[in-house]
Amino acid sequence: MPIELVCLDADDTLWHNMRHFESAERALFDLLAPFAEAGVSRAALDAAESRNLRLYGYGAKGFTLSMIEAAVELVGPALTADTVGGILRIGRDLLAHPVELLPGVDAALDALSGRARLVLVTKGDLLHQETKLAASGLGGRFAGVEIVSDKTAATYARVFHAHGAAPERAAMAGDSLRSDVLPALAAGAWAAHVPHGIAWSHERAEEPDHPRYRRLAALADLPGWIDAIGRAP
Repeated sequence: MPIELVCLDADDTLWHNMRHFESAERALFDLLAPFAEAGVSRAALDAAESRNLRLYGYGAKGFTLSMIEAAVELVGPALTADTVGGILRIGRDLLAHPVELLPGVDAALDALSGRARLVLVTKGDLLHQETKLAASGLGGRFAGVEIVSDKTAATYARVFHAHGAAPERAAMAGDSLRSDVLPALAAGAWAAHVPHGIAWSHERAEEPDHPRYRRLAALADLPGWIDAIGRAP
């Protein structure tokens, strides 16, 4: 059963992302060091993110608002305009970070493009994701780009239908079990986990035991798995 459509995540699948968020977190914890030790600041930030994801969605802008909220909770009335300004600078730096492709991405996309139509499926702030895609130089590699607020089974079903592929002839690959693997499997597609090494706590999930799932060491292994699916009876 040949795969006709390959969907790919962007952040930490095609280019580095979490390393920049980790840098932003460290800068925040340094800024708040006079008021709380790093572990306390991290707990406050994680809690703020958990509360705010359904309101602000994913991306650097929502993360910046969560940083400010965590600072308000930790510092209280002593929070100054200078500290808030410092947090906003951290957020602006996060929005302006360079786009660095992961090793082997160009070769993997070359190999995949000869096997199936490629669609980028990424979540987050629309403007920021568009900016990163433009900076990456990869936009022309894809038959379609889907920037979504969240990745659910319904999201993938819509994407597969929009790009003319039955779920059983579609595959999704990315670094997140929660967003790239589990909902794609639930939608009836194949799904590959390509771990990045830095996992955001809100994206962690149990690895599935599923016949349409595969864990890959690198994106370079995806074309071979696509070929194996096509050879299966």
